[in-house]
Amino acid sequence: MTLEAFSFEAIYRSDLQSLWALLVAPIAFLAWRAARPTDPTRAIVPEASRFVSVLTLCFAVLTMVDPISTGPIAHLESLEGTPLPLLIMFFFVLLGDFRVLLLTIGVARPEQTLPRRLGWAAAVTLVVPIVTGLIYGPLSLLVADLHGQWLWMIYEAGFALLCIALSRRWLSRSLEGTANAVAKQDFLRDVFAYSAAYYVLWLFADALIVVGDLDLGWAIRIVPNQLYYALWVPFVYSRFYSAPATPWPEVPASRTGNAAR
Repeated sequence: MTLEAFSFEAIYRSDLQSLWALLVAPIAFLAWRAARPTDPTRAIVPEASRFVSVLTLCFAVLTMVDPISTGPIAHLESLEGTPLPLLIMFFFVLLGDFRVLLLTIGVARPEQTLPRRLGWAAAVTLVVPIVTGLIYGPLSLLVADLHGQWLWMIYEAGFALLCIALSRRWLSRSLEGTANAVAKQDFLRDVFAYSAAYYVLWLFADALIVVGDLDLGWAIRIVPNQLYYALWVPFVYSRFYSAPATPWPEVPASRTGNAAR
């Protein structure tokens, strides 16, 4: 590739960035989990330990299924001209937001049944796409030749604002009177901050691309892609299991074989 032909967009759209680079961290995480089983004594919210352990394991796998499905599978010739590639893309967009909200309610309210937690997470997940549609629909009618990326920019702003609202408004009220409220609040605010960060970075990058017509936006977009796909699960897991390790009990000298004879 010559210097004149170089573009960050070409790198961004390449399989190296959009597929293979996104699989490295999840594969390493799964290998690490296999070699080092979860220590529940290090969970900052012990009653949610099993839930978080299973959730991170499941989404580590789904994180790899996502770019494979929206990449090589969605681009199969047999699927061209069908609505399936678009449906696959929307499914995984919603799934990525669903995992944040399911984690939220699972840690905030571990005493709730799984169907109730799934229902809450699914309902809140639909808020941003519905609001996005209500905004983008009339906007596309008012503005001729509206760039299609505005749909995603509205969505990106919407989920970032949802994370901020849940962190600042909903969280303290939801946790009032619950066990380990401080630990839950600190952890979930970190998760909301992390999730808001990659959505704001996407929004910033898209603004550079759409409004500024800057190729640099594609380079910036690589960063939130890694945060969203590759590093979300390792971040959640390492942050949740960050309590000090339980020390080994001391063994009396008479039982160690080192007692004086």
